[in-house]
Amino acid sequence: MRAKYLLPALAAVTALILTGCVDNSGPSSTSGATDTASSVAKDDAAAALVPADIAKTGKLVVGTDPTYAPNEFKNEAGEPIGWGIEIAGAIAGKLGLKPEFQVAKFDNIIPSVSGGKADIGESSFTDTVERQKQVDFVNYYTAGIQWASATGKDVDPDNACGLKVAVQATTFEDTDEVPAKSDACVAAGKPPIEKLKYDTQDQATNAVVLGQADALSADSPVTLYAIEQTKGKLQKAGETFDVAPYGIVVAKGSELAKAVQAALQSMVDDGTYMEILDKWGVADGAIDTITINSASNG
Repeated sequence: MRAKYLLPALAAVTALILTGCVDNSGPSSTSGATDTASSVAKDDAAAALVPADIAKTGKLVVGTDPTYAPNEFKNEAGEPIGWGIEIAGAIAGKLGLKPEFQVAKFDNIIPSVSGGKADIGESSFTDTVERQKQVDFVNYYTAGIQWASATGKDVDPDNACGLKVAVQATTFEDTDEVPAKSDACVAAGKPPIEKLKYDTQDQATNAVVLGQADALSADSPVTLYAIEQTKGKLQKAGETFDVAPYGIVVAKGSELAKAVQAALQSMVDDGTYMEILDKWGVADGAIDTITINSASNG
């Protein structure tokens, strides 16, 4: 889950350069977001809900931080790809718009949407009540936290005191989940968890593969993808927990939220949504009904 709170800066990463351990290629056939947009049928009812100023431009500007495979990352040409990127591209297609991706640091996306520099944000955002004070969320997926360890090394996320755990900097795992577990260790008179944070998920994954960390913690689709890509070097550590909704970020009170909701529901209804999730192997988090700000309901 990407960061719940916005951090002023990233901590320094380890000096050792980690390369060559993770194959970050996607499925054998991956479509760019523009291809995805052009391949879906426009939904006239959804398109009619798009605010006039956005409809006039003919494009949907999407803020994203493509460093979180398989949700959002870059191909060899440096273009954003991933199942989240394809979802955003399909939303644009349903609305009769062309997607335009605005690559940004994760903590700049919500301010960009609020300030009108981007129309929506798609970057594995967890919908939280706290964030709803700034923006609205169109919920399109559910993800939990999933740990992984080196194959053959058993790690229990609920009994990880004294272990080294790798996370991507500014994710929820970095800011909330692992620190809370570490605090509980200290309160019980046990050694704290040593949190190792990295700029990218690949680096966090490689730290476990290379034996520099005992485990990694990330969103469930990200961890399961890392396990697949490392081809037997990693295994699940425990089960998925703290399941919460992902949401497309929309400016607070904007009518665009209803248009995005209608576009996503149209994708669910015609099978486009599941086609994308199945291709990337992340269908476990699929939902049937697209909602707005569902974190307030639970």
